[in-house]
Amino acid sequence: MRAALGIGGVTGAYGASFGAVAVAAGLNPLQACTLSLLMFTGGSQFAMVGTIAGGGQPLAGAATAALLGARNAFYGLRLAPILQVRGVRRIGAAQLVIDESAAMGAAQPSVRAGRLGFWATGLSVFVGWNVMTLVGALGASALDDPGVLGLDVAGPAAFVALLSPRLHRRQSWIIAIGAALVAVAAAPLTPAGVPVLLAGLVAVGAGLVRGPNTPTIEAAP
Repeated sequence: MRAALGIGGVTGAYGASFGAVAVAAGLNPLQACTLSLLMFTGGSQFAMVGTIAGGGQPLAGAATAALLGARNAFYGLRLAPILQVRGVRRIGAAQLVIDESAAMGAAQPSVRAGRLGFWATGLSVFVGWNVMTLVGALGASALDDPGVLGLDVAGPAAFVALLSPRLHRRQSWIIAIGAALVAVAAAPLTPAGVPVLLAGLVAVGAGLVRGPNTPTIEAAP
């Protein structure tokens, strides 16, 4: 719970920069807040407003956002056997599938702990992100350059903190470094969102090579 609340606070602060950037790109505060409420995946949101700010059409921005958000579908496949939600709860769970909640849910030693990690982190980030989006949107004039406050690194820093405990074997380090190199190399050559997907393919390919004999979360007693 401490980790979940900490991640929510850090990532929520990052939401302020999105609100400011969205308004600077031409959205009004209501539109910025609606985007955070309904889309709720920071990378996709920044990709969309970045495309619009660069002169692209809203449809192109939405396509870029969808491309980057496709990774959440793979997170969902990993989380489905842990969460085991049914009915309306599936909609709520799907809305909360983001980098941080997926990592917290999958990193726990039992299914019960995984569920708690997912829900606590997802809800914490959701509340923090939406509240701070409103703050950033309303105070956009004072946050014309969010990078000055360092908010642009809060999200990646939180995810690295979640990833680092899992890098305890040489193979994990090789996959992580390889994926990072692919993303960095592709960034100046491909549209926003594509480098992340290409990096993900590195991990998928490594998983296929390793085969099914990988550690899994044990069932709760």
